[in-house]
Parts: sequence; C-alpha cells; structure tokens
Amino acid sequence: MRDIFTAEHEDFRKSVRSFMEKEVIPFHDQWEKDGIVPREVWTKAGELGLLCFDVPEEYDGPGVDDFRYNVIISEEQARAGANGLGFSVHSDIIVPYLSAIANDEQKKRWLPGCVTGETITAIAMTEPGAGSDLQGVRTTAVDKGDHYVVNGSKTFISNGINADLVIVVAKTNPEAGHLGFSLLVVEEGMEGFERGRNLDKIGLHAQDTAELSFTDVVVPKSNLLGEEGQGFIYLMQNLPQERLIIAAQAAAACNYIVDLCLDYAKTREAFGKPIGKFQNTRFTIAEMATEAKITQVFVDDCLKKHLAGELSSVDASMAKYWATELQNKLVNQGVQIHGGYGYMMEYPIAKAYLDSRISTIYGGTTEIQKEIIGRSLGL
Repeated sequence: MRDIFTAEHEDFRKSVRSFMEKEVIPFHDQWEKDGIVPREVWTKAGELGLLCFDVPEEYDGPGVDDFRYNVIISEEQARAGANGLGFSVHSDIIVPYLSAIANDEQKKRWLPGCVTGETITAIAMTEPGAGSDLQGVRTTAVDKGDHYVVNGSKTFISNGINADLVIVVAKTNPEAGHLGFSLLVVEEGMEGFERGRNLDKIGLHAQDTAELSFTDVVVPKSNLLGEEGQGFIYLMQNLPQERLIIAAQAAAACNYIVDLCLDYAKTREAFGKPIGKFQNTRFTIAEMATEAKITQVFVDDCLKKHLAGELSSVDASMAKYWATELQNKLVNQGVQIHGGYGYMMEYPIAKAYLDSRISTIYGGTTEIQKEIIGRSLGL
C-alpha cells in the first residue's frame, strides 16, 4: 500500500475492483465493438457510490472532498485495461465545474442525477478549427434578453453520445478577448442541438466521442454557468486537477504495462528458456519498472499537494507531460518485448498500445505542457 492511501481507501479500492470484475471486464470487448458503454453501467456505478465524490450531501452526493477516491477509480480502470468508461471525464472534470460555480437552483436541478449516473455530462471546448488554442473558438452565444442563441460546432467530445448535459464554451462577447467566453449548459432535447458521428478512433473504442452541432439553440439565462465572460478563467482554474488525473491514469497504465511484460517474459520461451532470462529483456523490463516507480512517486507527490490545495499549474503540467510520454514509451517497448504477439489484438499489450496514444494529446498536448513549464522558468 502506498503511503498516500489509508486502509479506508484500500477497502474502497477492493469494492471498485469488484465492480470492474463483475460489471465491466466481462463486457468490455463488446462495448469496444459497439463504440459505446451502456447507460445502465453508469447507474450501477451510481448505486455503488462510484461517481461524483465532491458533490455535497444536500444535493444527494457523497460529500467526500478527497480526490484520492477519484484516483483509485482511474487506477483500477487502468489495472483492468478497461479504458472505455467515461467516469473520469464526468466525475473529475465536468461535475466539479457544477459543484464549484453553479448556483443553488442549478445544483438542485443537475447534481442529483450526476451522482446516480442517470445524468451523464460532457464538456464541449474543442472545435474543428480550435483545439489547444481556445482563443480560436468560433461558437457564439448571442444575448437575447432572457436567453442566449447558440450557434457553432464542436468535435472530439468525450461522452458526447451519452451526454444529457453539455457544458458549452461559447463567445458571448467576441470583442473582449479572453473575457469574452462564457459557459452555457445545453441539455438533451433542446431544439437545434444535434449529435453527429460517434467518431472512429484508433483506440479507446468503447469511449463514445462525438461531433456536436448547435443551430439557433435557445439556452435560457438560467443555464448560464457562473458569470458571463468568466468562462476562460473557470477553465484555467480546473486545469491542474484535470491534468493531475490524466497523469494518475498514465502512471497506473505504466504499472499495468510493466505487469503485462513481466507476465509475458516469465512464460514466453525462446531458445529453451523464458525470454526474461535473456539479459536484454531483463534489463529493459528493469528500466521500465524503475521509470514507472519514479513516475508514481512524483504523481503521488502532486496528489498530496492537490489535497492540500497547493498543486501549481506548473507541477500539474510536469506530471501530465512526463507520465503520458512515459506511458507511450513503455507501451512501445512492451509491444517489442511481446514480438509478433504484441501486434495481435487478442493480447492486452496491443490494445494498451492503441489506447495510450491519446494521452499526450488530450488535456493539453505535451507541447502545451512544455510551453507552460518553459515560461515558468523565465524563458
């Protein structure tokens, strides 16, 4: 047990592992083929208290302000090799916006369903022509008195097919620069809100990722999240936590990859002995295990800082950059260790190879993280 977790956390881990073994692993291959996770899995997770830990009890949530529980969910998901669940996007990234900046009426309206899994959330930032550069967002929300009229399109939206609530990043004042963005909550059934393709990705096949379009969508002022013009600031405030959870997922994936390679090296024979007995394989896995452990220590330290309210955006960027780049490095080495079998989809290392590639892109690319780190050094 790592020193950051208590016995209570480890008891929770056991319940999460049991959920994965009973409700996820036996069905995940089919979800990969279907390109989506059934909604009933979300409600089962809600019944077991696996969603939205930060939601206060007054809104039917657990009221647990301890991000370690969120990390355990992601670690157990990585351990299971079941990367299709969109729980992290929902609980770690989107619902915290609602908990932090929604007003009391909005919280009463939305949060209980988020906790039970009956209401699935997404956030729509990326557009066909605007990814890491939010200043390039073209989706507009025109003030019409008691409502906004939203027009635009979004892409690469995780949970986009299943989502009941979508936080849309839109320009409410095109002349105000970074103070011209607002966050509007678009709900399922609003006229003019349409979902496009469930996008065909190279990995994370069970995770629904969609194109969304908004054509003259009438969004009442009661669905404005926080204050008008503060959207960009809200997004920046939540980025350290978002990047920390991606780093935690990557660190867990590194450990999973090392375990896959260890198991294979002990059982696969060549020239009359297990391949792990050959110095090259042994040295490679020794390096992989060392790098994975060092990364885990750093990510755990960032988690401790986050729990204390002291995680800087720079440290979060370092963790995200380092852990995800290592994840891609190790999984590439893992495929090589597996040889021809590593290229076969029936082997978990092949799926891990495909699923890992997105980690250095979403949540801000490696290049964006390096830019943040470099600027902090006075460069």
